Amino acid sequence: MTTSRRKFIKISALGLGGVATATSAFSMFGSSSYLNELVKQNVTKKLKRTPTYCEVCFWKCAAWTYSDEDGNIQKIIGNETDPHCYGRLCPRGTGGVGMYSDEDRLKTPLIRTNVNGEETFKEASWDEALDLIASKFKNIKEKYGAESLALLKHGSPGKHLEHLFKAYGSDTIAEPAYAQCRGAREAGFALTYGSWVGSPEPTDIRDTKCLVLIGSHIGENMHNSQVQEMSDAIDNGATIITVDPRFSTAASKSKHWLPIKPATDIALMLAWMNVIIEEGIYDKEYVEKYTTGFKELKDHVLNFTPEWAYGITTIKPEVIRETAREMAHAAPAVIVHPGRHVSWYGDDTQRARAMAILNGLLGSWGRRGGFYFKESIKVPKYPSPKYPHPKWDWRDIGEKYPMAQMGITTEIIRAAIPSKDNKYPVKAMMVAGTNITKSIPEKALLEKAMDELEFMVVLDTMPMDVTGYADVVLPECTYLERYDGIRSATNREPSIAVRVPAVKPKYDSKPGWWVAKQIGERLGLGEYFNYNDYKEVIEWQLKQLGTSLEEMNKIGVKHFPRKSGSLYIEEGKDHEFATESGKVELYSKELKNLGFDPLPKYTKHPEAPQGFYRLNYGRAPMHTFSRTANNPNLNDLKSENNLWVNPKVARILGLKTGQEVWLRNQDKITSTFGIKVRVTERVRWDSVYMVHGFGHDNKKLTRAFGKGINDTQMISKTMVDPIMGGTGMRGNFVEILTENPHKTVEI
Repeated sequence: MTTSRRKFIKISALGLGGVATATSAFSMFGSSSYLNELVKQNVTKKLKRTPTYCEVCFWKCAAWTYSDEDGNIQKIIGNETDPHCYGRLCPRGTGGVGMYSDEDRLKTPLIRTNVNGEETFKEASWDEALDLIASKFKNIKEKYGAESLALLKHGSPGKHLEHLFKAYGSDTIAEPAYAQCRGAREAGFALTYGSWVGSPEPTDIRDTKCLVLIGSHIGENMHNSQVQEMSDAIDNGATIITVDPRFSTAASKSKHWLPIKPATDIALMLAWMNVIIEEGIYDKEYVEKYTTGFKELKDHVLNFTPEWAYGITTIKPEVIRETAREMAHAAPAVIVHPGRHVSWYGDDTQRARAMAILNGLLGSWGRRGGFYFKESIKVPKYPSPKYPHPKWDWRDIGEKYPMAQMGITTEIIRAAIPSKDNKYPVKAMMVAGTNITKSIPEKALLEKAMDELEFMVVLDTMPMDVTGYADVVLPECTYLERYDGIRSATNREPSIAVRVPAVKPKYDSKPGWWVAKQIGERLGLGEYFNYNDYKEVIEWQLKQLGTSLEEMNKIGVKHFPRKSGSLYIEEGKDHEFATESGKVELYSKELKNLGFDPLPKYTKHPEAPQGFYRLNYGRAPMHTFSRTANNPNLNDLKSENNLWVNPKVARILGLKTGQEVWLRNQDKITSTFGIKVRVTERVRWDSVYMVHGFGHDNKKLTRAFGKGINDTQMISKTMVDPIMGGTGMRGNFVEILTENPHKTVEI
C-alpha cells in the first residue's frame, strides 16, 4: 500500500441522486407550517400510524410516524405518554421526515477506485461491498489481531456494529459523545455521588425553585423534556441564574445573567461555596448526615471570597453573594445543572466536581426540585455466545487516563499513527453515525491517522464529509425505515419505546442491524446473529418484558412501576450512596490517591493574543451537530451560522451586520468559507460565537455546501483532561479577516 494515498474524495454523482426563522426552542414546539401544509394536502387520504423514537438527536423522543396509502411519510408527532417529550416534538423531531425525503441521501454502496490515475468512487452491489469488507477485516485480524479493527460510532447503528466488533474480538470502540462531550461530567459526578448523571439527566426541573445554568444552553440544545419543564418552572416563579459569556436564550429567561469571563467558572463556584459555607446557609442536616469531607472543603474555600473571584471572573462581589443566597434560599429545590457538552478547558472533571459539590452543599441530590433517583428497566440481551476476550482494548489505549469509563476517540485515532511507542496499533476503522471530521478537533491529526489506515468503512445516511475518506461507503436507511433496539432510558419511572419501520427503505439503503449481520456472517460469526430479521429480536425481548410487539404497535411507549424505591431520599432516613464511603464525597480520597487534587482548584488559562478573540460555539434548536444541516425542513429554519461580534469589536474592525468575514486561528489555520457577521451586545467583547455544524465542503450536500464556517476546523489546539482524557476545545482564538484570503490575485 502506498503512503499518503487516502485522498479526500468529494462524493460525485455516482450513486447519489418557507418556514420563518426562529432561534428559541421555547417558541418552536409543535408541527411546522411545512408539516401542517402536508396534512392539509392529505386530509382525504387514510394515514397509517407507526410507533418510532426519534434519531435526529440523542434525546430519542417517542413518536408516531404517519404514512399515506402510497407509502410516503407525511408527518411525525410526539407520543403523549412519553416522558421524553410529553407528546410535543421539537423542530428537529417534526422535521425528521426531511431525513427520509432528502434527495441528497446516499443511495447505493460505493467503493474507492482509481480511474486514469484519479481516485474516485464506483457504484457497487451490496454483495461486492460486504465481501470486500469481510475480506479486509479477515486480513487485518490475521496480520495484527482483531483488536486492530476500531469502531467510532454514535446512535443506534453503533449498537449493532458494537455487537459485531465484540463478537469478532475487538473492543477498540469509542464515540465522540464521551471524550468530546459529556465524559468529564460523568467522571466528576461519579467521584462525588458514585453515579453517572446519565441521559436524560435526572434533573427535577418541573419542581425546582432555582435553576443554575453554567454554560448549559437549554432552549438552544433542545433537550425536549427539560425545555418544557423549564418553561413550567418559569411559570411557577422559579429563579433562573445563567452563567455564560453570551446572552443565550436561557439567559433571556433568567433573573440573573452572569456574563463571566471564559475559562473562570471554577473560580466563581469556589466563591459561591465560600459564601454558602461562611454565611452558614448550606443544608447543615444533609451535609452532616450524607456527606464526608466538609471540614476539608471549608478550609479549602476559606480565602476564595467574592472579592477574590471578581478579579478573575469580572462578576461583581455583590452579584456573587446575591446569587449564592438565592440558591441557598431555594434549597433543597435547587439545581446546579451539570450541563451536557462539557469538554472545555482540560480541567473539566474538576469543574464538574465543583458543580457536584455545590449541589451537595445545597442538599439537592435526591431531593424534590433537585435531582431525583433515576430508574430504567433492563432489556434482556438476545441469546448469543459469549464475546471472546481481546488481548487489548480501548482501556489500554487510554491507560494514562485513570478515570476514563469509555473509549477516548482521539486516543484511538492517534493509535492509527505508527510509532515506536505505539503498542496498540489501529490498522482499520469503521465509522458509523458520526461525522468525525466535524466532531473531532485537530483536523491534521485526524487526516494523518486516516491516511495511515489500511482500510476504512463509513456507514451513513448522507454523503457527510467523512465519507470522502472511506474505502467503502455504505448507505444506511433512516430511522423511519428500520427496526432498532428497544429504547429503555433512565427517568422518574421505567419505560420502553419501540422503533418500527413506517415505510420500506428508499433507494438501495439498508438498516444498520442488517449490515452488521451480513458482515458477521461473512466473518463466520453467524451464531451471534441467530435471526433472519431484527423484528425477531424485538419480539423475543418484549415477550421477556411481559408485553408484545402487537401491544407496542398500539401504544408506542409502555410504563413499568418503580422497584428501586422512592424518587427522593425519605426525610430522616439513612441513604447509602454508591461511593466507597457510602456518602457524598465532597473531598475525594480517590482523586488524592491517584495524584490529583481532591478538591477543585482554579487554574488560570491562556488568554487571547492581541487582535484575537476566544472562539465559543454552541447549538441551534433546529439542528443536531452537523448531521441536519442539509435536511430540507430544518435547513429552511436555519441554513447557515453567523459570527456573533460585540459592538466594541465591530467598531474597531469596521464590521457591520451581514458583512462576510473569514477567520484565522492562533495556528494560522484559515477557514475554508466565509461567515456573515451579527453585531450584538449579547456576546462579550473578548469572545466571538457561532453555532456548530456548518461549513460543509461536500458539494453533494446541496443545501449545506459552503454555508458558514465549520468551527471544528478552527479548533487545532486541545487541552486534555488528565483525569479522564476529555479534549477541551474552548482554548482556541481567532482573528477576523475582512478580505477573502482564498481569492486568487491576478497579475
